Amino acid sequence: MASTLLSARDLRFLLYEWLDAEALTRRPHYADHSRETLDGALELAERVATDHFAPHNKANDANEPHFDGERVHVIPEVKKALEVLAETGLNALGLPASVGGGQLPHVVASACSAWFQAANLGSSAYPFLTVGNARLLLAHGTPEQVDTYVRPMVEGRFTGTMCLSEPQAGSSLADITTRAQDAGDGTYRLFGNKMWISAGDHELTENIVHLVLAKIPGGPPGVKGISLFIVPKYLVDPDGSIGERNDVVPVGLNHKMGYRGTVNALLNFGEGRHTPGGEPGAVGYLVGEPHQGLRYMFHMMNGARIGVGAGATAVGYTGYLKSLAYARERLQGRPLGDKDPSRPPVPIIEHTDVRRMLLAQKSYVEGALALVLYCARLVDETVDNDDAAARERADALLDVLTPIVKSWPSQWCLEANSLAIQVHGGYGYTREYDVEQHYRDNRLNAIHEGTHGIQALDLLGRKAVQGGGAGLGLLVETARATSARARGLGGAEAEFADLLDTALERMVQTTAAAWANGDPAEALANATPYLEAVGHVVVAWMWLEQLVAAHGKEDAAGEAFYAGKRAAAAYFFRHELPRTGPQFDLVASRDRTVLDTPAEAL
Repeated sequence: MASTLLSARDLRFLLYEWLDAEALTRRPHYADHSRETLDGALELAERVATDHFAPHNKANDANEPHFDGERVHVIPEVKKALEVLAETGLNALGLPASVGGGQLPHVVASACSAWFQAANLGSSAYPFLTVGNARLLLAHGTPEQVDTYVRPMVEGRFTGTMCLSEPQAGSSLADITTRAQDAGDGTYRLFGNKMWISAGDHELTENIVHLVLAKIPGGPPGVKGISLFIVPKYLVDPDGSIGERNDVVPVGLNHKMGYRGTVNALLNFGEGRHTPGGEPGAVGYLVGEPHQGLRYMFHMMNGARIGVGAGATAVGYTGYLKSLAYARERLQGRPLGDKDPSRPPVPIIEHTDVRRMLLAQKSYVEGALALVLYCARLVDETVDNDDAAARERADALLDVLTPIVKSWPSQWCLEANSLAIQVHGGYGYTREYDVEQHYRDNRLNAIHEGTHGIQALDLLGRKAVQGGGAGLGLLVETARATSARARGLGGAEAEFADLLDTALERMVQTTAAAWANGDPAEALANATPYLEAVGHVVVAWMWLEQLVAAHGKEDAAGEAFYAGKRAAAAYFFRHELPRTGPQFDLVASRDRTVLDTPAEAL
């Protein structure tokens, strides 16, 4: 029976028929792998996600973590699942072999991770954050820090967090007040608090490695004065054993509408509950140079943004598959024109509007998955690639795509979850079915790692115009190359190539028009509709890429995989891409409605 978590067939198509992941194994960095080992990892991920993560997804949601004033309690199934993940090595597939990781291509590791995000978003958050933490330390930590903290994370003994936001600061990191006092012995003592810390405290592993943004007194003001510190829950002794408790404690948990299985904590640093070395203050270890913390943290944040988009995609995808299965089984009503009540009812998938909702979901989730894996493949282009120009090109393209890959799936795969509820009818709102939880879980991704508004400001305010618009120009050039290939195939591919080229030209014109007056306030007043429109153009490009990859391929008997790709692509180009016209009109007009509306009028 086909899985209702993800489509293994779709993953194989994207990885091998489109992105040529197997070719990566010819590079020295990935030379220990082959198509056989890549397939083995994907199959193992599906099995572990299905057997050890999906079964406790609803229990994780219904019995969320709780804090008794001393300890944070999480249902035992989470610990068991994480232990299986570590035993199989699935927790560190994409990390280097030099620290015990699997050293798989990033694109394949991302596909494997998607199985766990689809199965249980709450439990998958712990290893997701840990991998990001480890990657940051591998890039910016000392060899001693890597040995002390990264290796135990790879082994599954430690987990990791990222501690940025504070109650009074929110997303405005310039306003954080957590301070780090130089202790004079090579360490710092941290004092302050951090809010919204996913996986912030638990007893699932031996230790928790917090990466904390803080300011060293006397440093530059604002974000230029932020430094980054390792603050473990327990200090680690020189022999690697667990030492005394550090002065970092939870003071409460946040209870969200979704992601209920993930601990989300308010943490206090240096309040004196514990006194490591006989003194109050959380012991911290500086990562890299002072006052460079935000630059280092962006290494983790950008990866997390792509990961949030991947999680949104996975949750949208499983909701789609579950609503598809329901629509094929649920008998209700009769076809239009057949009014004979004595005739048996038909599966609701026979009703046109149900097919519309399923096709919309398919176009969103399969388009989003293509975008996520395309970005992961760009990461692989920067690894062990002798072509310096290709590396720079991949970096630049990934830079401009990052706000889109974070926000577009978070918006439109949530819409897929909404449609999945609608397909279920009244049952969709009940806890008997999974789709209502998927909607609640996915709603958080619009806020995680920067809201739509923040990503929109990043795209239109920075990425689209920096370097004279070089990043946006590269995106357009790359997408037009796809159009050229598609146009040569004729048929629907040529039709859609023309539509994509028109949208790309409109995108370029709109970007210039938005900045015509050089007024940032006016240009950015409509940044969010710009992000939505550009996102739709990018996903149309992803659909055209898939059409080219599927060209001339026939379905096996009883299968309609390629037919489904062609139908979803047609839906996206004919029903979704036209949305961008009015949005580009609005942005290009530099409409001032929002900008000029006084706060007191709201």
